[in-house]
Amino acid sequence: MAIGFISGGLLLLCAVTCALWDPKSSMQQSSKQIPITVECRDRHLFISTDLPPSGNEPHFEAVDGGGSYPVTEYYGAQCGYTYSVQPLLGRVVLRASYFSCHTENQNDEVFTFKFRMIIEEQRGKESFVNVSKTCYIPPSHPREVTCEENYMEVSVESGLPCPYPGAVKSDFSAAFSVAQQSAVESLQVMLQAEGQQPEVMSTEDVAKQGYFIMLTPGRIVFRSSFGQPHASFRMVNGVAVEVIHATVFFRQGWTVVMVDLVAACSLDQGSFDGNRLHWKTPAVMTPLLIGPSDLMSEYISIGVDGQVINKQAAEDRGYAVTVNEETVDSSIPFAAEGGVRKSFLMDNVYNELYTVQLTYEQVFVDHSGARTRQNVVRQMATPPIAHPPFSVNQTTPEERVFTVFLGNIPFDVELVSVTLNGQEFSVLTAVQMGYFITRIPQENNTCAYILQVPFDNAVVKKLYIAEGLFQYILEINWTLNIMPQGEAYYHLSSVMALFRDILPPVFDSMCADNGISFQRNHREYDYLWDFTIGRYPLTEQLASERGYIMNNNSNTLILDVPLSTIGYIYEEINLQHFYGSFEVLTRNAKTLSVEQSSAQRCLFQTTELLVCSTEGVLTVVSDITQAVPSIDPGRTTLLDNSCRPLEFDDRRVLFSFGLNTCGTRVQIHQQYVMYENEIIFHMLYSTDSKPVITRDAAYRMTVRCIYPVHGTESLFVDQKFKSETPGMDQSKDPVKVIPQMLNPMSLQKPTKPLIHRANLVAEVRDQNRRKKPAQAMPADHVRVVKWRAPVNAYEFRQTRT
Repeated sequence: MAIGFISGGLLLLCAVTCALWDPKSSMQQSSKQIPITVECRDRHLFISTDLPPSGNEPHFEAVDGGGSYPVTEYYGAQCGYTYSVQPLLGRVVLRASYFSCHTENQNDEVFTFKFRMIIEEQRGKESFVNVSKTCYIPPSHPREVTCEENYMEVSVESGLPCPYPGAVKSDFSAAFSVAQQSAVESLQVMLQAEGQQPEVMSTEDVAKQGYFIMLTPGRIVFRSSFGQPHASFRMVNGVAVEVIHATVFFRQGWTVVMVDLVAACSLDQGSFDGNRLHWKTPAVMTPLLIGPSDLMSEYISIGVDGQVINKQAAEDRGYAVTVNEETVDSSIPFAAEGGVRKSFLMDNVYNELYTVQLTYEQVFVDHSGARTRQNVVRQMATPPIAHPPFSVNQTTPEERVFTVFLGNIPFDVELVSVTLNGQEFSVLTAVQMGYFITRIPQENNTCAYILQVPFDNAVVKKLYIAEGLFQYILEINWTLNIMPQGEAYYHLSSVMALFRDILPPVFDSMCADNGISFQRNHREYDYLWDFTIGRYPLTEQLASERGYIMNNNSNTLILDVPLSTIGYIYEEINLQHFYGSFEVLTRNAKTLSVEQSSAQRCLFQTTELLVCSTEGVLTVVSDITQAVPSIDPGRTTLLDNSCRPLEFDDRRVLFSFGLNTCGTRVQIHQQYVMYENEIIFHMLYSTDSKPVITRDAAYRMTVRCIYPVHGTESLFVDQKFKSETPGMDQSKDPVKVIPQMLNPMSLQKPTKPLIHRANLVAEVRDQNRRKKPAQAMPADHVRVVKWRAPVNAYEFRQTRT
């Protein structure tokens, strides 16, 4: 490099006189505490402050003894200031070169900065904050090349020897002293662009074109913004490089003193391969060579935010420097420490990007041992990386449960609710309602969710397609929140499943005069189901035993259930009519669980009726005039004379009473418990004076309820009764007896005598232990009354004595 000389102080005045401070400004210093970060970095001063709530970006003014100077885009590139807004971090940053304008320089080692930060309030009023900082830096290399975001800068020591072979050495300090005594007009600047004729200009003309030349106590500084007319562009080992070359010279007597100032910067803007950000530069920046010399790369390091870090720290963060013969590739992994990752929404799609300010430092050495340090600050950012969620229908129809997988959910996203066919549920509520929502960690710092909803759930839509074929539909709207800011976005999933869903068969039923009729056509999947009456399977044998009329051919099953057969439920009984209900159950043949009911309730006319209920209530309607035409039904009672008919007309009576009331007698058989009462007809005797009602009954009708012992849980102990099955009912025709000559009724071959109520529990427990099956009662000399009505036992019969 040729030794040279420059009167930079005079040129500086020409460059900055256009931006003087306005002394009439009425701004006031801000009274608020505004957090500001001010740090001395390797090659610049770093100032950072948060973006104010008003959203108005603060701006800076450089301050020196002559006033204040706004740091505009143009002025910043010329004077060594880099101003940037970083919305992802919510801050603004100002970087100032140590050789920037208006900076106090003491021997190129101590630098003092003064700035004024202007803040615009919400109402348009401005205030300011003063910022000052003194930095102490170690000695610089003989040549320093800085590639900032908005300018290139080169500085050289004033005492460098001439690199040309045989060049004459000179004392730069002596040249500086002589140059200060020389006229300004004697200084010339030659800008050399590749492929163009060198252009010689005065220092004033150079300053007007945006270039900056300055003398410091020990260095010469040249600065240029990118893209200047005199810059040249080259491809060096496949990397685009911008080069600016200025030569400063003056004549002293018959000697010409010259200084070459060259800056070269890689124009690579960085790239992203999906995992790492890369930035490339030539392995050797050959444009920095001046004359027949060689440069070798001696040292490379990288860092972030204007500071390089040691090799171990770089490896710990995942930073990498790959050097080959032609290029150096510096790379930083996505979301590595030192950068900023930001997630945001764009068109209802989760996006993220990562930005990092790469700091690159490389030291070159030539054959004479002179070192050149190149410093690069390059802001790199990934493009917005979309992470649209996806859903997979993992439903297995045989399980009858929708299983939906939602994947590609970033680590900072949380599922907050699901909307199922228009009904929204928070995750907590959905789990409480029986839906299964599971979060599953995945690779690449993401997670997934699995939602399970049964086909039979009320929110699922069910469409009939064909015989036994149904379509189940579930529309899911997933609501996802980016945490912690709570930005919500949504994903729609539509799943459906075709399933041959065999519904439990249902009987058609109708009321008849003497009972209820059930009918259904046979179908392909009838083998999957059983039909029961209560808990007893409907078979030919059961129908025969209970008196049902069943016709089961290859096409149709018809079941006629005569009134008073086992299985009826009787309600609202009075002398005019009553309701009879009968139910056929459909149960799963494999699980035996009841899944369908075919029930019919019909209104029947009342003639004669006897009902023994499972609750221990005996209800009887009897036409007593058939036996005693002249009897007055209103004068009938039960064994307890206070128990009179609930209803009666001129022929019939209606009694309904608990089996532990009205004088009911109890007998225990080995397999049965029998309850017996009598309808007594009191005669009216006439005398000469007046009619007299005698307490002796001339006629009486016996009614009985017989329950199997194994199905009776309690026998009126503490006034309670419960039986699994209704009792078998019996009634005897009225019998005329001689007054005061009635004897207790006895069962055929009784095994136990009549007992008192207090002993019944022990007797029943003894019978329950035996667990012997029930047997039908003898049917000797009986006749069936027209209306019969046991609920689930045997028959209503009358016996004549």
